[in-house]
Amino acid sequence: MRRRVRTLADTLVLAALASYAIPFFWQLLTSFKPEAELLRVPPLLPSQLTLAHYRAVIERSLMPQALANSFGIATLTTLLALAVGVPGAYAVARLPLPGKRWLLLAIVASTAFPQIATVSPLYLLMRALDLRDTWSGLVLVHTSFALPLTIWLLAGFIREIPIEAEEAASVDGAGLPGLFRWVVIPLLAPGLAATALLTFLFSWNEFLFAYTFTVSEASRTIPVALALFPGVFEVPWGDIAAASMLASLPPVLIVVGLQRFLVRGLVAGAVKE
Repeated sequence: MRRRVRTLADTLVLAALASYAIPFFWQLLTSFKPEAELLRVPPLLPSQLTLAHYRAVIERSLMPQALANSFGIATLTTLLALAVGVPGAYAVARLPLPGKRWLLLAIVASTAFPQIATVSPLYLLMRALDLRDTWSGLVLVHTSFALPLTIWLLAGFIREIPIEAEEAASVDGAGLPGLFRWVVIPLLAPGLAATALLTFLFSWNEFLFAYTFTVSEASRTIPVALALFPGVFEVPWGDIAAASMLASLPPVLIVVGLQRFLVRGLVAGAVKE
């Protein structure tokens, strides 16, 4: 009886995953359909596969520039969030801070703060600092919103590191920089990978700030470029499908390659002191 229940549960999970993936595969199929068959169903499958939509996106649109912008901004955001988040997470996890539990609660609660409520003041700040339509402005904004999750996740990983390893390094004469270089960072590598992955995906998919703070194609990111994809007299469904597949390819490859770190990062916050 228990085995039947488990088999039924597994079947339902697989069915849910399959239904969730249907839009993705439909978009993938659309990106390879000839123009004449885009709005014709049946047939479901195209009579022949074509790369015309991908050629149009790569040669006649701004998607390659948007891909480069998204990759650069997401990479810089990830590096800055880790550079600031690691020391902050170490302080939260190791130092005897007063009200540490309330501090962690405040950090977690700040991730639920709606982005739309901060758009106006951040826009005025970006304009005053002359950071509109620049990578620097988006990197700073994305980092500020990624830091709470970064600190929370890394604090959970740091608590898993045996304190004896740090004490032994201190006895051997290692200072704080050496402690981080030879003990904390190597043991924290899985946590760093998981946190970097989540931060990268957040920055890659972020739309509101990227749309508000960019005014030209020079710094426009992938979500904004997809939302503003050109279409004057008709909607170019095939080109839009091809563009969305190109936009999905980097994060999909990263998630597939680092999925075990992603899963561990999602459950790291459950570790209690």
